[in-house]
Amino acid sequence: YPRLFCLALDYLPAQASSVPSERVFSGGGETDCRRCNRISPALFEQLQMLKFMLKKAHLDFGQKWHVTDEEM
Repeated sequence: YPRLFCLALDYLPAQASSVPSERVFSGGGETDCRRCNRISPALFEQLQMLKFMLKKAHLDFGQKWHVTDEEM
């Protein structure tokens, strides 16, 4: 039903949520504290990207430390 799909997209739009953007700003507030207020914008961006990758499990420091059954 392609016409019904197009009508649904026009009249039933998805509600926008501000939760992801608020999460980003609060994460930035955690990185930019009083003791860390002299870091450069480039380093701040790198820290935010590392924090995101760590939370989303794209960055795993223990990946090479897993022991398989064969190694035991």
